Amino acid sequence: MFSFSSHAPPTTGNRGRRPKRLGTIAQYLILTLMTVLMAGPLLWQLSLSLKSSGESLYERPPRLVPEHPTWHNFVAVLDRIPVPHYFLNSLLVAGMAVIGNVVGATCAGYALGKLRFRGRGVATAVFVAALLVPGEIVLISQFLLVRNAGLANTLVGVVLPTIVAALNVLLMRNAFASLPAEFDEAAIVDGANVWQRFIRVSLPQVKGVITVVAIFSFIGSWNDFLWPLIVLSDESNYTLTVGLNRLRGTFYSDPRLVAAGTIIALIPIVAFFAILQRYFFRGLEEGGLKG
Repeated sequence: MFSFSSHAPPTTGNRGRRPKRLGTIAQYLILTLMTVLMAGPLLWQLSLSLKSSGESLYERPPRLVPEHPTWHNFVAVLDRIPVPHYFLNSLLVAGMAVIGNVVGATCAGYALGKLRFRGRGVATAVFVAALLVPGEIVLISQFLLVRNAGLANTLVGVVLPTIVAALNVLLMRNAFASLPAEFDEAAIVDGANVWQRFIRVSLPQVKGVITVVAIFSFIGSWNDFLWPLIVLSDESNYTLTVGLNRLRGTFYSDPRLVAAGTIIALIPIVAFFAILQRYFFRGLEEGGLKG
């Protein structure tokens, strides 16, 4: 008589799949939570901007979808403050900031990443240290410098402190430093000078990072409120963020109008990012800060 054992080897397939499923579920839960935390305030502002004057803003639970959506709040904002004029001022400031950072940070980043000169390590450390200093600490000294230069209450005075940001310089420095040294060596053999190596060899390789610098510069300059509020005293020079503050009165403030003004100020940022988003994510991979 032959006896066959009925014991089968244990299967680990289901046991291996269960931790993977739990990990996937946890990832989706975290992603959903982050989406709600980041997109929730924006959706609430959009909801407020579309609510009519007869709808309650403080009911519980809060109603996200307006009962009677209306564009009246946006029209009221345009009637109360000169939005096109403030929009143009902000566009000029953001444009100068983008040009200054793209040109200045690119040149400085190439010098720190590719050129060999005495004091390069100290210069890099200075830019790193600049990231550790809160902007509020240097506000007084910045204002004194701008005022002594005769640029107070001007759009140039608004953009001057951020014309070349330390973060953008370090992004460009790491982007150039990550390029193979063989590119420059081959260009040197062909007789290329520094500017030719910079413009023809290295610059085309870091277009994605340049896009990241442009987006960071535009968003930072467009959203800046405290520094323009300090420098500008004439309402005709107000940027859009400072001008929207006029929607809040001393004795009266309508959250619907403030929300509508916020959405108006957000439109250029969304449009600018939508145009350059393809290059933005590519640039983040190319120019991440490395040790």
